[in-house]
Amino acid sequence: MSLIATGGRADPFPVRLVLVHGRSQQGLDPVELQSIWMETLKRGAAKINRTVPDNLEVAFPYYADRLDELAREAQVPLTDDIQARGSAVDDDFLRFQASVAESIRSKAGITDAQVQQEFGNNPTARGPQNWAWVQAIIRTIDRFGGGLSQSGIERLMRDVFLYTTRSGVRDQIDRIVGAGFDERPCVVVGHSLGSVVAYNVMRTDRRTLNVRAYVTVGSPLGIRAIRDQLRPIGFPAPAKAWYNAFDPKDVVALYPLDGANFPVTPAIENYANVRNGTDNRHGIVGYLDDPVVARHVLDALGS
Repeated sequence: MSLIATGGRADPFPVRLVLVHGRSQQGLDPVELQSIWMETLKRGAAKINRTVPDNLEVAFPYYADRLDELAREAQVPLTDDIQARGSAVDDDFLRFQASVAESIRSKAGITDAQVQQEFGNNPTARGPQNWAWVQAIIRTIDRFGGGLSQSGIERLMRDVFLYTTRSGVRDQIDRIVGAGFDERPCVVVGHSLGSVVAYNVMRTDRRTLNVRAYVTVGSPLGIRAIRDQLRPIGFPAPAKAWYNAFDPKDVVALYPLDGANFPVTPAIENYANVRNGTDNRHGIVGYLDDPVVARHVLDALGS
């Protein structure tokens, strides 16, 4: 489902805005979600005495309900499934979880001793192939990492895993999001998993897309286990510039998209001074109201 909204002026604004949401938006009203994004961007613009054009055309391709259906069909077991129903561990997902969790743990400054305390007196060997040890890392991130819950971390990992490793899932989500693009000039904003999806759409779409700027916020693309699923990586050809903003306390986006973590040419411009005011430091309303982020979006729109 793709929502297209246009203001009432006779002459449409020449550059469109494409907003690509993250995960955990299933069951919500996409019209209301788009409104939240736009009102947040307007707050950010107001902080620098600027406005969002009234006649701006906005696309908000909504894929959350379909992703939720695909996740249910995939039956990748999470902690609740394993503990309550005795579901078997998915080995591929466990390896992915272990790598992502270890990347977050090390960058967040969480020590082995803190994880060991959470692991307790478990007699099994520590390591990435031990489900209990991996869950101990995730619980420790929940406790010390900045506000994203164990359940939220696990579900984010599952959804990114499904999107990056299951071509059937990826193709369906890409078709939904790709419908929000056309060959007219646009600015694309991707949040969280949406930054991964938008990147892949721009990289693989065969149309002559014209992206004035790609703005990512709260992006997990710098995490090695996620980046490696997208190899070979490269700067998306339709984009003229890429600007990545993150809160250094957002556990999803701890790794800047720089030469060490996402080496592409031309280099991505990173902004690490967002102070996201949401409880988990990751919400979109804590990103688009940042005046520096808003300025980059507005500058790219030419407003």
